[in-house]
Amino acid sequence: MDNRNSLLATSLLGSVLLFSGPLAAETIRIGIGHQSMVTNTVSGGIVLEKLDLLNKHLPRTGKYADADYRIEFRDYDSGPPITNQMLAGKLDFGVMGDYPLIVNGAKFQATGKQQTRFIAVTGYNLKGTGNGIVVPKDSPVQSLADLAGKSLSTPVGSAAWGMTLKVLRDAGLSDKVTLVNQSPPVGAANIAAGKIDAHADFCPWSEIMEFRGTARKIYDGSEAGIPTFHGIVVRDDFAKQYPEVVEGVLKATLAAQQWISDDPRRAAEKVAEWTGVEKEVLYLYFSQGGISTMEASIKPQWVEAMKYDHALLQQEMQIPDLDFAAWIDDSYLKKAYSDMGLDYAAAVASVVSPVARAPGRKPAEIWFQDQGIVAYDSTAAMLAAEANAEASGNAINATYVYDNLTGLKLFGKAAYLVKDASGEVLAFMKKSDSEQHIAQHGGSALLTDAPVAMLD
Repeated sequence: MDNRNSLLATSLLGSVLLFSGPLAAETIRIGIGHQSMVTNTVSGGIVLEKLDLLNKHLPRTGKYADADYRIEFRDYDSGPPITNQMLAGKLDFGVMGDYPLIVNGAKFQATGKQQTRFIAVTGYNLKGTGNGIVVPKDSPVQSLADLAGKSLSTPVGSAAWGMTLKVLRDAGLSDKVTLVNQSPPVGAANIAAGKIDAHADFCPWSEIMEFRGTARKIYDGSEAGIPTFHGIVVRDDFAKQYPEVVEGVLKATLAAQQWISDDPRRAAEKVAEWTGVEKEVLYLYFSQGGISTMEASIKPQWVEAMKYDHALLQQEMQIPDLDFAAWIDDSYLKKAYSDMGLDYAAAVASVVSPVARAPGRKPAEIWFQDQGIVAYDSTAAMLAAEANAEASGNAINATYVYDNLTGLKLFGKAAYLVKDASGEVLAFMKKSDSEQHIAQHGGSALLTDAPVAMLD
């Protein structure tokens, strides 16, 4: 071979080697369906996206050394559309509430060809708060019984819809209340305009409407006696092909949960920028003693709750069977915990439950516009500070108190305040609870618009 042919051969060989690398590299699509407006799902969706956490935790060695990741986040109002997209093969992961998670698993198993796996929790409330039923602020409706003959809207297929089915059945109202399918934004708008009698929704829509002053809660999810939570499902075929990618997604979720817990106020402010949900509402969920606990382990309590929920859905909506043993798979999560130096067994055993008077937790807070969040030793002291701030023109973003019965965190302006016979100021989520306390223990109700004036 002459020099010219030798050079040509070398050049061709180099070209083959040059182009074989990129052509051989695999492109791995990671499609995540999430709900940015839902507080319990942000650690599995919007926080991952905005902080670029996936890129920090996806595998880059071994068979993934040359992988080209194509990460796609798709945002939805509720869980059912995410399941539809997963069934169509357009999404690999779904982040949704308890009832939609169950429907997801059952629908996939019913195909006989496809499966999903429930692999982690993104946020929970042991007592079920997060779901709630509201009415327009000036509505005469005070209880579920008052909804007889009226219309109640809810996002059908959502966690709040599942709660509503149970609540109406337990109250004997299933055939007396007309259910209307409305998305969260539409339901909130109709409540504000007085176009619907009531609206049931998932977190944080009840609190959004309370904060905006357009609605009043008549039923809280904690009254149903069933925990509520959101979590992550993954297509089984994806998980089997890319188990290390699944672990990377879960590591990113753990990092997102830690980011929220480390600085709830910062998290509330940033998520508010990304989603449009008011930072004051987000802080109600993210803060110490707040509505949401951001922790990923799959606890026995969640499994039992889902089995109960599935039985309800089968009775009310005839959804398919669900083999929970085949569907629930925490093996990827255990590996993620281990790789990050965390104790999975300890996480499973630890359950955060709201209590009325938690040790070391002050009973009231004010979020001042200029000086941040200040905690107070009593609700009365908080009310006095609020009055002083208003008199001096010191703007307040929100006040927070805890329900005297359940320990659930509330907006101060949405709570029913009572001056106890002992002189202590107590907060209640529901007017009927405050009235019952006065009837049993004495004391007097404080006017919402002028509580301090009644303390003397």
